[in-house]
Amino acid sequence: MNSTRKTEIKVGVTVVVGILLTLWILGWAKNVDLFTDKPVIKILFNSVAGLESGDRFSVNGVRKGVVDNIETLDGGVIVTVSLEPDTDLRADANFSIMMLDLMGGKKIEVSPGESETKLDLTKIHRGKFSGDISTAMASISDVQEDLVDVIKEIKISLININSFMGDKKFINDVKKSVTNLNDLIVVLNDVTDENRNNLKNLLVNVDTLVTNSTTFLAENKNVVADLTSGINTSLNKTNELIDKISQLADETKAKNNNLGKLLYDENLLNDLKNTINRTNQLFDILIKQLESDGVNVDVNIF
Repeated sequence: MNSTRKTEIKVGVTVVVGILLTLWILGWAKNVDLFTDKPVIKILFNSVAGLESGDRFSVNGVRKGVVDNIETLDGGVIVTVSLEPDTDLRADANFSIMMLDLMGGKKIEVSPGESETKLDLTKIHRGKFSGDISTAMASISDVQEDLVDVIKEIKISLININSFMGDKKFINDVKKSVTNLNDLIVVLNDVTDENRNNLKNLLVNVDTLVTNSTTFLAENKNVVADLTSGINTSLNKTNELIDKISQLADETKAKNNNLGKLLYDENLLNDLKNTINRTNQLFDILIKQLESDGVNVDVNIF
């Protein structure tokens, strides 16, 4: 009886130890600690793209938590994460869902931020999905037809370029152009070599001219300034004279001076025309009398 009792106790202890060991291994694998009250943070994503409970939460690549719960809402998905007690997150922290490996695993990667204010864990923070291979393939499928058209256009362009480059006449023309360019360069080199001394003298003369001009301007700075001032004064007086002439012309046209009254007075002009006509008639009479019997003066004095 005692032996059976001992055996049952041993079996019971072994089962309990096995259960505790299994729970400890599961807790270690899932980063679950039943004896520590860990801080919790909630993050809102538009899409979690396959993120599951138990996936890792990393800060700058270092594991600092685990996904506890994923809850869908009308405006997106809220992910609840248990954090390690020493996790230091700032108010400007950024949360992103990224690929964990090529097999499609996901994780939440966090940039902790640099703000002096700590992150408020009582609020729901917004995160983003950075994309993965599946989303990239989906994007490619959306533009598949455009890619096919682009590839066709590139193929046509390459065919045209090959046919163009394969034209013997074009190749000969290119060779001839290159040969002519080479000959031109040789001629220019010869001309440069032959006139090297002349070019040097020309550059020296130009440098001397610039130096002399600079020296002349520096030595005659006051004279040049006076000359410039005189030119400006002359221009100003010329402008004043032009303005006065323009004013005189306007006054003459408006008959505001004697010259305008004389030139634009219609009565005076008509009288002058009549006087000239009568004078011409008088001269005609005198010329006829002189040509005949002389001047005949018939004067009646009353």
